[in-house]
Amino acid sequence: MINLIKEDISSVFARDPAAQSILDVIFVYPGFHAIVLHRLSHGLWVKGIKFPARLIAHLSRWITGIEIHPGAIVGRRFFIDHGMGVVIGETTVIGDDCTLYHGVTLGGTSSNQGKRHPTLHDGVVVGAGAKILGPIEVGKNARIGSNSVVLKPVSAGATVVGIPGHVVSVKNDKITDRKKIAHKMGFDAYGTTADSPDPVAYAINHMLDHIQVMDQQMAEMKKALTEAGIPCKVEDIPELDGCEIDK
Repeated sequence: MINLIKEDISSVFARDPAAQSILDVIFVYPGFHAIVLHRLSHGLWVKGIKFPARLIAHLSRWITGIEIHPGAIVGRRFFIDHGMGVVIGETTVIGDDCTLYHGVTLGGTSSNQGKRHPTLHDGVVVGAGAKILGPIEVGKNARIGSNSVVLKPVSAGATVVGIPGHVVSVKNDKITDRKKIAHKMGFDAYGTTADSPDPVAYAINHMLDHIQVMDQQMAEMKKALTEAGIPCKVEDIPELDGCEIDK
């Protein structure tokens, strides 16, 4: 328990630049208070001591404005920023290094027994006011935009926005290649998706894809000519693999 609390304190400093000191976190961060009280109430819950567990959860809600059912499973280094209005249901499962902002609901869509709340895998970030409803899974390192309503599973690395929530970007090799080409050319890729209404951004992304293919073909042609004994003019072209790209 002590190690978990130390990790929770460290996670505040890692994700909130407003944190000034350990005393600051311990005494004036309601998200930290809610997590510590939840770890206590959850420990009682799994041992079958249900009423004291619910009582602690109720007092935590009254003190912090954050409602976490004692049956919810919460991973390590969980961070709730601000926290007012956060609701986490009984069968919710939250992985390690997840972050929730104020007004988030991890709720159910059924009154039946059994799994009825979301599962958040490691590294998920949920923006202020977002609602994730039902026994769906949100993949590792996914991002849920503020005020989104998510009713369907979210793949790892995806960014979801809107009502109902829809994917606007997914980290994949094509997007990474676009970023590398854009960095080489001296500007940042738009990173639009198929449902983007911006035709200029759509055209630029396809131009970046075209340049990527041309670079690969030219490298293969140069290799073939060299192997055939035909000298090639050497140009100082930056290698894409050496680019430093923010992901």
